[in-house]
Amino acid sequence: MDKTFSIDHQLRATWQAVAKLYNEQAAKHDSTMATAFVLLNIDHENGTPSTALGPLMGMEPTSLSRILKTMEDKGAISREKNPDDGRGVLIKLTEYGKEMREVSKTSVYQFNNIVREHVTEEELENFFKVTETINKLIADKMIYKKSKMKAS
Repeated sequence: MDKTFSIDHQLRATWQAVAKLYNEQAAKHDSTMATAFVLLNIDHENGTPSTALGPLMGMEPTSLSRILKTMEDKGAISREKNPDDGRGVLIKLTEYGKEMREVSKTSVYQFNNIVREHVTEEELENFFKVTETINKLIADKMIYKKSKMKAS
């Protein structure tokens, strides 16, 4: 199959380009895309339980722990005892973390706004339908059933 017609190739190549773009932007603020993603997923007023962050972002606990440690060292987050769960920890944004969250938000908005200027609403709706279908097929384990795969 020609890779230009391969769905997974297009998804991967596009995501790699987006990730590179975001990482270049984040580097201007001594940060990374992964850190920005965490900042955007922490409740900026009440904090977020550490155990909820990984599943919220689809991230493995060891990767998340490493990022949280770096963020704490840089003063972007603090860890506090969870008042609703004595065993748990709340991840809260510091003032610096809130500032960096706004930088991240601005970058995401800018990306989305520029793309929306170059893509019609119908194209965007179709894009979301396709990605939703792909995610559902994967979640429902419909891609690699026990039947034989067809190669072209």
